[in-house]
Amino acid sequence: MSSFFGTVCDDFSATVRLFLKLDLGLERETVLHFFDRLRKDYPALSRLRRREDDTLLLEEVPQAGDSRRWIRLNHDCLRLGHFAPPNVDEVRKFGRLVMSQAPFHLTMGELDYDYLEVAFCFDLEFDGNHDQLVADTLFADHPISSFLMGDQACHVLHAQPAWGISLTPNCDTQARIEVKSRSNTYEVRTGEYEAQPLSVYLTVRRYWGHSPAGDLEQELENLFERAEQLAADKAVPLVVQPLAHAIASRS
Repeated sequence: MSSFFGTVCDDFSATVRLFLKLDLGLERETVLHFFDRLRKDYPALSRLRRREDDTLLLEEVPQAGDSRRWIRLNHDCLRLGHFAPPNVDEVRKFGRLVMSQAPFHLTMGELDYDYLEVAFCFDLEFDGNHDQLVADTLFADHPISSFLMGDQACHVLHAQPAWGISLTPNCDTQARIEVKSRSNTYEVRTGEYEAQPLSVYLTVRRYWGHSPAGDLEQELENLFERAEQLAADKAVPLVVQPLAHAIASRS
């Protein structure tokens, strides 16, 4: 399966995060050798930045359609992502390369792994009350609607639902869908809204230490398969598309 989710939202991005139990040793030579290896396959990774918190960010200069890859290192986590990828398979390919090289270059091992996760982000532009939109779309027929949209409610100020499930009996693999609003009280009070993305996140996470695990590449592949399936079967039809349709009806 290689899905293209960019058609169901305004912006789509995918992120992979590997959290560690011990701090990474980010010495100059170590980091440069690691980044140079990645650039052999992705030479457009040409912009290196160091942030105030000492996080190191290697990223592509945005290409057509603002599509770009990036990788970020800090003391306890390795992150990589692809904004506006042509399809999910491109993110998987990049992720497999990073996970095949990181243990060798950054001296990581199975005892050090805390959890690995794949996250999909669906952004929907809306210049109105995000929380009201979520309440009207997802909770109109829910018992909580008597609070959110009852006689005493002038405005909905907070409606950011999150749902989580375990995908395995021992809870070592979990999935979560979360809706993130960006409206604020000032905008609601004045009725002057800035066009900002209402985001829907799907995250699939694998913890180490609860059951036998494969190498990082295999575990990442498993997470991508689960994430794509859950996105196609659950997150998109149950959350993303209803919100997108509601936005379209109000424009």
